[in-house]
Amino acid sequence: MRTESYPSTKGAQMIPIGILRELFKYNYWARDRQLEACSSLTAEQFMCPMGSSFSSLHDTLVHLVGAEWVWLERWRGQSPRAMPGARELPTLAAIEDRWLAVEQDLNGYLSGLSEQSLARPLTYTNLKGETWTYTLWQTLFHLINHQSYHRGQVSTLLRQLNVQPVAVDFLVAQDLAFRRS
Repeated sequence: MRTESYPSTKGAQMIPIGILRELFKYNYWARDRQLEACSSLTAEQFMCPMGSSFSSLHDTLVHLVGAEWVWLERWRGQSPRAMPGARELPTLAAIEDRWLAVEQDLNGYLSGLSEQSLARPLTYTNLKGETWTYTLWQTLFHLINHQSYHRGQVSTLLRQLNVQPVAVDFLVAQDLAFRRS
């Protein structure tokens, strides 16, 4: 069996703050489109166990908002010991409300960052109690990548529920913005 290791990113070029802000803007655009698609589901469909990374579409969305909240707390110097539970966010409306609050706080956090701050180390304790250190820009990019991964799952779950998923590709967002200009 052949194994390969990922090359170190120490000394790698940072992603500029303007690009990261654009990626978060895109992240929320895509989120809003998917939440709108989810609004056509019945409560039974929304909660239906489907055997994905998370039990249901509901649980997948709770994970997505929870991940954003956990990372925001880490960036603020806290290390939460748990994600918000599915019972804390029992409906699509509750998920949307919580996510909009997280988005507002996250955008406020992003607006205070500078290019220089992106290179600083961020040390946090993960949910398993392990301590990790990465540069701030790496963790910001990690969250964007994480959200994209699970958005793909949301699209798949919508298809399995016989709901047409919406296009959430980055270039679709760019095309729509271009047409509005």
